[in-house]
Amino acid sequence: MKKYKAILFDMDGTLLPMNMEEFTSGYFKFLAKKLAPFNLPFEKLVAAIWEGTGAMVKNDGSKKNEEVFWERFLNIFPDLPKEEVIAACNEFYGREFNEAKIFTAPNPLAKQAVKIAREKADLVVLATNPLFPMSGQETRMGWIGLSKADFDLITSYEIDCYCKPNPAYFTSICERLDISPSDCLMIGNDEQEDMYACTVAGMDGYLVSDCMIKSEKYPWDGNKGTFEDLINMLENL
Repeated sequence: MKKYKAILFDMDGTLLPMNMEEFTSGYFKFLAKKLAPFNLPFEKLVAAIWEGTGAMVKNDGSKKNEEVFWERFLNIFPDLPKEEVIAACNEFYGREFNEAKIFTAPNPLAKQAVKIAREKADLVVLATNPLFPMSGQETRMGWIGLSKADFDLITSYEIDCYCKPNPAYFTSICERLDISPSDCLMIGNDEQEDMYACTVAGMDGYLVSDCMIKSEKYPWDGNKGTFEDLINMLENL
């Protein structure tokens, strides 16, 4: 089996089982409650979040995702006090966001997978789409018994300038770690965002099928299996 310098894990739907549509629609309601003092109509708030998210996905690398998001969001709500809204959101992702755990499922094997990856590779990366602040990434990690200490790099919207499915998201990770994409294994559940994008960047991919997101345009015919199969694969690297 190939020896990898870095093993990358997606989180949502991979390490952390979930239905993305149920999760996002559920946690948006908690976020709306947090932002209630700003009197934002719910439907317009959700539309603004998706607008900002779409802008991050299209980010060309010229700005941090955080900046791109807030530019688009505040363009829709130009009269909002910027610093107060951002502070409220940052507090939310470190606190109330924890309630959104009810929209996910447990994964007792997640910590084991990361532990094995640490034994098999020099570097382990949480390559979760950087649409959330680091506090939001940490909160979700906690739901499956993981923390920042388990990873050498965690992508977030304060740090990153690209998003999946842009292959540049993966090449930028390699540049920061000073490694070649050919020395990396990406583990994810999305045929387009994870498998297609990482292989275009030059990485190997492994598709976890438990919460798989299929792509008609970019179907995956490479290595794949359940999370239990993933554990076996990692043990045999």
